[in-house]
Amino acid sequence: METTQTPITSLIRLRIGAHDVHYAGNLVDGAKMLNLFGDVATELLIRSDGDEGLFVAYDSVEFLAPVRAGDYIEAFGEIVAQGKTSRKMRFEARKVIAAADVPGQPSAADVLDPPVVVCRASGTCVVPAECQRGGRQ
Repeated sequence: METTQTPITSLIRLRIGAHDVHYAGNLVDGAKMLNLFGDVATELLIRSDGDEGLFVAYDSVEFLAPVRAGDYIEAFGEIVAQGKTSRKMRFEARKVIAAADVPGQPSAADVLDPPVVVCRASGTCVVPAECQRGGRQ
């Protein structure tokens, strides 16, 4: 697998909703971050190959901080190496806004500067050679 010259990147940002809560304390299941990484990976493959491809495996996943309803998360990914059909990717999810928890002000929120890294992962995707249509970056 060779390293790409200029990495192909993707960034999505969304607010975590109450429907994403899985545990007490408005805590969100870590699988939500993997779902976001899957969406980022799909965009990366479309940009690199013009096809959605298939996610084959995660090499590593680290859950580093809690995510709660109301948080704004940005999920970033990039292709760091590519072979004939495989694409090695790295991902990072960052909390950029969090509830401020101000008494009497339930809608208060804080912009986090710097953002808090909540999850990191790396994995491999594959685009079969017959499905590759060239870069669409």
